[in-house]
Amino acid sequence: MASIPLQHVSIHGHDIGYRMAGEGPAILLIHGMAGSSAAWRSVMPDLAKDHLVIAPDLLGHGESAKPLGDYSLGAFASGLRDLLTALEVPRATVVGQSLGGGVAMQLCYQHPEIAERLVLVDSGGLGRDVSWMLRLLTLPAAEYVMPVLFPSFVRDAARPVERFLGRLGVQAPNLEEMWQAYAGLTDVENRHAFVRTLRAVVDPTGQSVSAMDRLYLAAAVPTLIVWGEDDPIIPVQHGYDAHEAIAGSRLEIFEGVGHFPHVERPGKFLKVLRDFLDTTEPAPADIEHFRELLRPGV
Repeated sequence: MASIPLQHVSIHGHDIGYRMAGEGPAILLIHGMAGSSAAWRSVMPDLAKDHLVIAPDLLGHGESAKPLGDYSLGAFASGLRDLLTALEVPRATVVGQSLGGGVAMQLCYQHPEIAERLVLVDSGGLGRDVSWMLRLLTLPAAEYVMPVLFPSFVRDAARPVERFLGRLGVQAPNLEEMWQAYAGLTDVENRHAFVRTLRAVVDPTGQSVSAMDRLYLAAAVPTLIVWGEDDPIIPVQHGYDAHEAIAGSRLEIFEGVGHFPHVERPGKFLKVLRDFLDTTEPAPADIEHFRELLRPGV
């Protein structure tokens, strides 16, 4: 993403990295667990042709600060509200992948005046099921075992392998995205932030935070759900369940795709997202309808 450089802003005394490009209606892109704004490198330049696109590094991720503190979905949502305020962006279409999907839903719930539309991509927070590896990493002292699981020499050895496969014309964007996250976990500071974030949403039995009891509120916001049919981390059934729970939502299942549709099939992802943007109207900024949904019969 050399063409869209990382910028920095201080919020509450913490350095926040973000990428921003383009002009027009705003789109906020929220990455997943152990990811960064670079996760959107395949789609951000195209979207920036006719939109203002903002892709932050969440606190504890990428080039943002990694302090001790609150790594809950609510804290992330408040942080993004503050970032948009600092950047003078009043409203946006909110797009979240994996952990970012949970953050996106929380942002729309806490600050409904911000969300023009909601896009969930292989989102967390929609059911208990999650990969066994993430469950294991929530166990006590996991951060001290991780150097054995994620040794830096294996990370470094992967780079020439990737270059070799590239010369052979072998493309494996899903593996590349996983390796990007893997590389980050070889750093002590990143590991501790990762574990704090993970334990806020996952425990040894599965995902511990669910938005399912509040998804009816999303009916007030145009909603698109995108899922990789072969997602090994969060099962595609969660996408079907969310679609059923959100009246008027759209569901797009990408065949032969895993956890990163925007990386594995960027062209198709852009086509689906652009069609959604072009054929829906932003939710009104007036939150009176949201209030009515919260108090039926009152």
